[in-house]
Amino acid sequence: MGAAHVTTPSVQPAGPALSRNTRRRAILGLIARRLAFAFPVCGVVLFGVFLLAALSPFDPLEQYYGVRLETASEQDMARVRAELGVDDPVLVQFGHWLGGLFSGDLGTSRSFRQPVAEVLAERLPWTVLLCAAGLLVAIVLSVTLGVLAAWRQGGWLDRVITSVGHALEGIPPFVLALVSIAVFALALGWLPVAGLTDAGAALSVGQVARHLVLPAVVLGISQSPWLVLHLRQSLLTALTEDHVTGARARGLSERMVVLRHALPTALLPLITLIGVRVPELVTGAVLVEEVFSWPGVAAAVVQAALAVDFPLLAMLTVLATAATLFGSLFADVTTALLDPRVATDG
Repeated sequence: MGAAHVTTPSVQPAGPALSRNTRRRAILGLIARRLAFAFPVCGVVLFGVFLLAALSPFDPLEQYYGVRLETASEQDMARVRAELGVDDPVLVQFGHWLGGLFSGDLGTSRSFRQPVAEVLAERLPWTVLLCAAGLLVAIVLSVTLGVLAAWRQGGWLDRVITSVGHALEGIPPFVLALVSIAVFALALGWLPVAGLTDAGAALSVGQVARHLVLPAVVLGISQSPWLVLHLRQSLLTALTEDHVTGARARGLSERMVVLRHALPTALLPLITLIGVRVPELVTGAVLVEEVFSWPGVAAAVVQAALAVDFPLLAMLTVLATAATLFGSLFADVTTALLDPRVATDG
């Protein structure tokens, strides 16, 4: 997996500053255009999921019946196939599901045998918690290590950070997860191996926090190399700009110059990169959840794919697509709010 290439937002030439109200309307217009664009994108993605699932070689009845498939009668199997609509053309299945979606019915999961809304309500919060914690770890690591590397450019600390960063770019998250389990859970016994709580323990904030540490740190480390290297380069560029040179000429300390004058400028491209990396964050979370048996949507994704579970697959896919679009929108809006020079006309 190579480094992400990020295109920084377009910056208009210096000119009369826009009024606050004009700027607010421009940003609201950007949000409205992106939201209007998101609906057809999600529709195309949903139809693609249904089409690919229809071409899948898996038989949904095998997952529905499980080991009871051998004892099921032909009449029962025909009845279930009719109820599930698995023999209907893909356009018919898609139309039925879409009609239910507009009426507030997300459908029933074939693999979990419960409403899709219940499956998401049980699992999605844990995935959101893991992603949020992992992203927080990645941001803290990237800002800390990126600033240290740029501040000590060419020194041993800079060489160590950049070397480790480039090395981690090619290591999949599940490899980091397995290594962390072997070291911190099995060898040292500092943290639990997997799950949400200890065996037989009641669900509590302390139990969840203790079990969250290892998967969140692994997810954060797996996402941090691109952020660290990008911030380092952005900060090195910011340190050569005129306002930083002027700050040094006024006799300010190097610490003040780096943290108060150069770093805010360098953080703008980092915000854009964070939005671009949302798909990688979601993918990494799925892999980390599987390794740590975290009760998020990862197991639901695998089980729904094997069972050709149209309703659940569709909702999981549209949620991932929406997260990607939201990440890009959040990055652009935040950048526009922080830097008035950034164009918002799309």
